[in-house]
Amino acid sequence: MAPLESVRRLTLLLVALVAGIGVLPGTALAAPGQQLNAADMTLLNGVRLAGLWEMPAGQMAAEKGQSARVREIGAEIARQHGVLDQLVVEAANKLGATLPTDPTAEQKGWLTEMQNATGARFDQIFVTRLRVAHGKIFPVIGAVRASTRDPIVRKLAEEANTFVNDHMTMLESTGLVRWQQLPPAALPPAQSDSLVAAAAANVGSGGGVQVSTTVVWVVFLLALGTGGYATWRILRRT
Repeated sequence: MAPLESVRRLTLLLVALVAGIGVLPGTALAAPGQQLNAADMTLLNGVRLAGLWEMPAGQMAAEKGQSARVREIGAEIARQHGVLDQLVVEAANKLGATLPTDPTAEQKGWLTEMQNATGARFDQIFVTRLRVAHGKIFPVIGAVRASTRDPIVRKLAEEANTFVNDHMTMLESTGLVRWQQLPPAALPPAQSDSLVAAAAANVGSGGGVQVSTTVVWVVFLLALGTGGYATWRILRRT
């Protein structure tokens, strides 16, 4: 009976240890997408939304632009945004992030504005709207690239930076950019909740759930102690 009793006690102790090991720090990992913070999601959503409205805008320009240059640029921007959209979708899938599926109400309004315009007016609206939009996302890309801790987001920022810079150069080559109407360059003030500030801060309420290692170890030790005490009570009764 002594060997059987020893085996039974060892089995109970192993069960208690396994119960405690279940909360070791190595297993306290957030689900995919939870480690993304507000700045990372700002970039992912911004790139996705840009494609959702700039692809149809570029296609419109390719079809109804008055100048040959606008038609050429529209076709190229639509094509490049198709590539960039695929890149952001692939990145989001790897990160477990959910992306928008429709343009914003404001972006839909820009598309309607273009649909209702013709001739030189269409060319001007197309160049103005896209140049302003690219100017807004450009500093966000740089801020995220400089501060993100995620290599997938960092790579996307580098890719998006190349596309956006190319698009601005193309739009400016039309000679239709009204520089006086562009928003002035300015750093966001402290505590600003602008896109640039959110990206630069690399923090925000949209951040992922991160578990402190100290807390995890405390939980582990409590679980281990509870399991050991329960085992001692069982052995004492038997």
